[in-house]
Amino acid sequence: MNTDTMLLQKVDELRARVVALEMENRLLRQKLDQYIRHYFGGQRNEGLDKHQLELLLQGLPNVITLPTPEAKTTTVTRNGTAHPVRRMLAEDKLETHEIVIEPAEVQAQPEGWKKISEERTSQLDWVAPKIIKRVFIRPRYVKQERFALAPLPPQPIEQGMVGPGLLAQILVSKYEYHQPLYRQEKMFHQQFGVELSRKTMGCWVEQAAELLKPVYRVIREDLLRGNYLQADETPIRYLDPDVKGKSQQGYLWTYSRPKSDVLFEWRVSRSREGPQEFLKNFRGKLQTDGYSAYESLAKARGDLTLIGCWAHARRGFHEALAETKLAAWFVRQIGLLYAVEKKLREQKAGPALRQPMRVWQSQPVLDRLRRAMSLVRRRTLPQGLLGQAIDYTLKRWEALTRFVEDGMLEIDNNLIENAIRPSALGKRNWLFIGHPEAGERSAVIYTLLGSCRRHGINPFDYLKDLFARLPSAMITEIKRFTPAAWDRAKAKEKLPALAA
Repeated sequence: MNTDTMLLQKVDELRARVVALEMENRLLRQKLDQYIRHYFGGQRNEGLDKHQLELLLQGLPNVITLPTPEAKTTTVTRNGTAHPVRRMLAEDKLETHEIVIEPAEVQAQPEGWKKISEERTSQLDWVAPKIIKRVFIRPRYVKQERFALAPLPPQPIEQGMVGPGLLAQILVSKYEYHQPLYRQEKMFHQQFGVELSRKTMGCWVEQAAELLKPVYRVIREDLLRGNYLQADETPIRYLDPDVKGKSQQGYLWTYSRPKSDVLFEWRVSRSREGPQEFLKNFRGKLQTDGYSAYESLAKARGDLTLIGCWAHARRGFHEALAETKLAAWFVRQIGLLYAVEKKLREQKAGPALRQPMRVWQSQPVLDRLRRAMSLVRRRTLPQGLLGQAIDYTLKRWEALTRFVEDGMLEIDNNLIENAIRPSALGKRNWLFIGHPEAGERSAVIYTLLGSCRRHGINPFDYLKDLFARLPSAMITEIKRFTPAAWDRAKAKEKLPALAA
């Protein structure tokens, strides 16, 4: 082989390599654009962690300009002109203080004046709450060498100086409104002149979680007794005392079923052992995203049926819109499935009606989707966004279509993702958990607060009631204190008495 032939072969190889690199570069930039859109909140999808985005951008040329999130305002149009809307709370939900301001001339000489109307101007104001000191006075008596002293009522924390209301406020502020203890320490000092160190409050939080653990276990047992669960997980950074200098990655695994309580479980890894241990006594249907740990667990067991999530499947096609307009057809078809679900919710349809309605209206859409994906897949690059979305969906087709067969099942995992979202928002404030054991305490408290959100319960009222009643409750009464049971009891109290 002469030198010219070798050079030509080398040129051909280099050209092929350039074509392959150009293709790879285009696909990588599509993925990068997708991550940037996620991080800056342009879609109602999962976001990319800021630190992950910074790592992703390292080493790339400075040709990418990150978009600035647009401020969103709500406006209404009157007479062709847009005006900002000022949303006010319903008046009947607020304590109202009325202040009557009489004109000076009327005050000076009230005789002869007749009121014809009045002007009313509403104003929202803040009246700070207060911390009180409750003193239990127990007189001691003596009678013929006998002493009498009333016992102290059961306290949420033995020999602790915190009452049910303050303890509930600290937990709700920390876990529901994401106020770290050092901020609460500053607030108590500045607003109320009360010195409560973060160390003291940390001990209270730890003991409160121990007090709530029996309720947590009842919720867990109740969920595992059913035959349908939804599951998901979210990463949480934590500090391991054995690993100096950097935080570790832990996970809050979340389990629930519609209209039931929500349970969080703390694990220091995302491995299959987490759901394997939790679900070892569970038999039935498990609805998840496409995470391989769930799929491998279902394959290893014959008594666990996976149910797919159409929100995750739709997400892939939505992201593919940046690559090809063909993805829009798939997004519209999946939208038809959700239109059926919306109609069923509006009709408050139960399982008996949902199943035949889905067979009638949703099944034809599913059949059309599968035929189209099989055809398009043949002429779509497997590494492209549309190719990946089709592969994800077809690989899980059986799991994704099982919701049609059972009216008890949901079309997606959005309920469990909504339960996780507040803890994900909290991470931006407290960044990481201080110790692995604190992860377990957080799981207990997030379980009760997440269940309160699910049932529309005021978390402060719920925790305050529990801290007042749990210390004296018998073990057989614990099942009455789950948020679901507590909500049912409160609803019965509000029902009018039946006529005799």
